[in-house]
Amino acid sequence: MSGAPLSGWRYRAFLLSIAMGAAGYLAFSLWGGLPALGSAAAHVGAAGAALMLALSLLNYGLRFCRWQCYLGAMGHHVPWRASLRIYLAGFALTVTPGKAGEALRGVLLARLGVPHAHSLAALLSERLSDLLAVICLALFGLSQYPPLLPLVGAASAAALAGVWLLTRAAPARWLAAWGAAKSAGSGTRWRALAGHLAQLLRQAQACHAPRLLVSSLVLALAAWTAEALAFYCLLQWLGADASLPFACLVFASAVLAGALSFLPGGLGGTEAAMVSLLLWHGMAPAQAVAATILIRLTTLWFAVALGVAALSSGRTTEAQPS
Repeated sequence: MSGAPLSGWRYRAFLLSIAMGAAGYLAFSLWGGLPALGSAAAHVGAAGAALMLALSLLNYGLRFCRWQCYLGAMGHHVPWRASLRIYLAGFALTVTPGKAGEALRGVLLARLGVPHAHSLAALLSERLSDLLAVICLALFGLSQYPPLLPLVGAASAAALAGVWLLTRAAPARWLAAWGAAKSAGSGTRWRALAGHLAQLLRQAQACHAPRLLVSSLVLALAAWTAEALAFYCLLQWLGADASLPFACLVFASAVLAGALSFLPGGLGGTEAAMVSLLLWHGMAPAQAVAATILIRLTTLWFAVALGVAALSSGRTTEAQPS
C-alpha cells in the first residue's frame, strides 16, 4: 500500500472512534459485572479463547477467498499478499454505520489499478452474500424462537430483492439510459449519480453469475457458521443448556439486528438482541452479558484489532525511507 489512506485529523478521528467504542464496551462490562466476566473468561480458558479466535480467523479467511473471487470475476488479479493486507485493513473501520468504512479497501485497491466502482461492487456483493448466509443460520434455529420470524422475514425479503437487482441487466440499463438523457438544472447531478449506479450494478452482476453466486454463498455460510460454532462452544463452557440451532439463531439474529440498527459495527443493537435472547433462554443477566462481551471481543473487536494492525503496518511501511 502506498500513500496514507488516513492522515492528520482523519486518522485521529478514526482512533477516537475506536477508543469510544472500547469505552462503551468497558461500561457494558461494568454494568454486567467484572467479576462475572472474569469468571466466564476463566471457564473458557486459554485453550477455549484460542479456539474461538481460530474460528474467527477461519471466518475472515473464507471471506477473503470470496473477495478474491469477486475481484477475479471483474478481471482484477491482485496478488494475494497485498490483497489480504488491504482486506484486513478494511476491518479497522468496521465500527462505522453499516460497516460503510470498509469501503477504505477501495481507496487502497485504486492504487493497484482497481477502479472504485469495481471495489464497491465487490463490497456490495459481499454484504449481500453475508446477509444470505446469516439468514440461513437464523432459519436453521428459527423453530427455537418463532417470534423472530418477522425479523428474519424482513431480512429475507431485502436479500431476495438484492439478488434480483444484482442478477438482472434491466435495472442497470434503465439507470444508464436515464443518466445519459440530456437535461439542465438540478437534475443533472441526479442523472450523473444514476450513471455511476448503473456502472456499479454492471460490475456487481459479474459477481453474481450463477456459479459464483452459489460458491460465494457456500463460502459465506461456512464462514459465519464458524463464528456461530464459536458462540455455541462458549455457551457450553459457561454451562448454558443451549442447543446448536438455538446458538445459531441467537448469533444470526443479533447480527441481523445490529445490521438493521445501522449503528457503528452494530454496537448496541447486536448486544441488546443477544442479551435479550439469552435472558429469555434462562441465563442469569450477568452471565448473558459476559457471554455477549466475550463473543464480541473474539469476533468484532478481534477483526478491528487485525485491521488496525494491517493499516498501521501499511503506514509504517510508507514512513520508511526507500
